[in-house]
Formats: sequence, C-alpha cells, structure tokens
Amino acid sequence: MPSRWTILAVLFVARAAMAVQFQSIAAIAPELGKALDANLADIGVLIGLYFAPGVALALPGGAIGRRIGDKASVLAGLAMMLAGEMLLFTSTAWSVQIAGRLISGVGGVLLNVLMTKMVVDWFTGRRIATAMAIFINSWPLGIALTLAGLPLIGAEFGIAGTQIAVMALIVAALALVGFLYQPPGPAAPASAEGSRLAKPAVWAVLLAGLIWAFYNVGFAMIFSFAPSMLVERGWSTAAAGSAVSIVLWLAALSVPLGGYLADQSRSRNAMLATSCLAFAALVLLLWRGSAVLPTMVVLGLVCGLPAGAIMSLPARVLAPATRALGMGLFYTVYYATMLVAPWLGGKLALWTGSAGAALGLGSAALLTCPILLWGFERRLLVQARTAPQAG
Repeated sequence: MPSRWTILAVLFVARAAMAVQFQSIAAIAPELGKALDANLADIGVLIGLYFAPGVALALPGGAIGRRIGDKASVLAGLAMMLAGEMLLFTSTAWSVQIAGRLISGVGGVLLNVLMTKMVVDWFTGRRIATAMAIFINSWPLGIALTLAGLPLIGAEFGIAGTQIAVMALIVAALALVGFLYQPPGPAAPASAEGSRLAKPAVWAVLLAGLIWAFYNVGFAMIFSFAPSMLVERGWSTAAAGSAVSIVLWLAALSVPLGGYLADQSRSRNAMLATSCLAFAALVLLLWRGSAVLPTMVVLGLVCGLPAGAIMSLPARVLAPATRALGMGLFYTVYYATMLVAPWLGGKLALWTGSAGAALGLGSAALLTCPILLWGFERRLLVQARTAPQAG
C-alpha cells in the first residue's frame, strides 16, 4: 500500500496536467490565433469552453464516481482530456477545436470532483488542510509552468510541439494514476439511504461551495482585471502582466503554508476568516491606488492562506458514502459562480468606466466568506442535533 503522501503526489501531477491543458491555449494565443485565423475573442471562447461543462456535469460526475469507482472515473476523465487534445492536434477546423475543448473540459470536471474526494478519503482527520492546500496548489503551479514552458516549446517546435507536450503530460498522469493509485480501504457499501445527503448536510455543502467560489472570485478579479486597471493608469501591457504575476508565484508558497498553519491552529475558522478579510482589504487597497508592487507582494503572501482550510470544509460534513455526491454538489456551486462572476465584473467595469471596479466586486465577495462560514457552522450544529434521530 503506497503512503498517503505518494497518493497525494500522484493526484497533484494529474491535476497539474489539467491546469497545463487549460492554460495551453492562452500560453500560445498569438500563434494559435494566426494558425486558426481567429481573433482574441475567438481565443477567449476556446479558453472558456474548458469550464463550460462544469455547471451541468459536476453533480452527475459525483454520481458517476459513486457508480463505477473513483479511480475508473479519473482514468476516464484523463482519457477524455487526451482525446480532446488529440482533436486539437489533428485539425485546425474551428468546429473540431470547439469539440476538443469541450471533451477535454468534461474530463477535467471528472478530475476536479473526484480527485478532491480522493484526497479527503486519504487525509480526513489527518492534516486535511495541509493536504488540500498542496493538492490545489497544483493549479497555480501548472499554470505558471505552462506560461514559462509552452512558449519556449512553441518557438522551437511550433503549435504541434506544444500539443504533443500537453498530451505527453496527460499520458504520464494516466500511467501514474493507473499504476500507483489505490483507495485507502474498502469502499463504503452503497445503499439508497446511506448515499443520500440529509438536508442540513446539503445546506452545509452548498455554503462551503459558495465560500470556495467567492474566494476564487477574489482571485479571478485580480488576474482578469488588474492588468487592464494598471494599463489605464499608464503601465505598459507587459509591465502590468508581470506585476500581477507576482501574486501567482507567491500564492504557490502561501497556499501550502496556509494549509499547514490551519492544521496547527487551535481555531481554523478564525484563521480562515481573518485571512479572507485581509485578502479583501488588500484587493481594495490595490483598487484604490496604493503602491502597486508592495501591495502585490503582500497580496501573494496572504491570498493563499485560506485555501486549504476552505477546501477541508466538506470533509467535516460528508461521510464516506456521500463524499462523491457531496463534492459534485460543491463543485456545481463553484462552476456556476465562476461562470457568472467574470461577466458581472466586466459589466461593472463598463458601467463605471474603469476595470478597477471589478476588483471591488472581488473584495466584496471575499468579505462575504466569513458570513458564509458562520452559516456553515450553524448548519453543522443542526446536522449534529438531527443525526442521532436519523439513526
């Protein structure tokens, strides 16, 4: 039986492969636009299509994992990611490109829902916040590596070379999961009653999903609109992008640090709430014109601290038999929120005449997280009171 840290490393690589595939379009956007005869709006459509299946398929994805097993579902998801990338590789027809991104996105949904549940299975009650922080850190690291590596590969070997590199990474993830992943113990027996989420648990999972979604809205507003805000203030596009990337690189350090601190803290909720409030205040300062580079550095050091604690919340609600379905519900809330939030941020920017207004939306979303956390704890109390009666 492999150690739980070996299992975490396997899942980390698989999720990093998903991040690389997601970011691969943006990393070579200028060259891809020329090859496809597509403008930036068209490239934006290809980027966004990767997450489009999430709203409809996150909840069924949990049910699929419950029916055919976590490992089989993840392997199927990786196979779909590989098939989607192969479509991008074989044809430049626009319809094929769309189909490839959608198929890849369906596979990514299965990975997001079920691998999170697999981490909970292995680490529940044992450094869960640390494990979750390391696991979700695969996303920013995968994106950072893509931005640094794929353009170099593209310059040497062309667009086909970048697609082959993405496929090779997905194949490596398939091999690692196929040969090394094992469940931590026998699967919980399936029963109609045991697999059903009670009403208090449903509400608690929904609130946990909203906390995760609103936390990510704060992130999304920075990376989506802060560069444009800085350009409005006279920065060059390259300088604005470099300044904002500071947050991404430092988040790769603060996310695992936050998970470790949450596991060591006597009051995980207090740390979660405090760091969300600090994150909100820093986003607000950035919007209102504080010194950009120092604010970016502090933002990067603070913004990752709540992540592990937030992602450990579902483990406090879900029993082994309900984890797949519960994580599907959790990610449905996340995908739905993230589908609407960038559009709303853009509308605010247009209405006010400044991209910085979107950062105000991000700050407001982060300020809501402690309130949602209070509601989450209230639902846990209700669940604790009703559990003995249900038994």
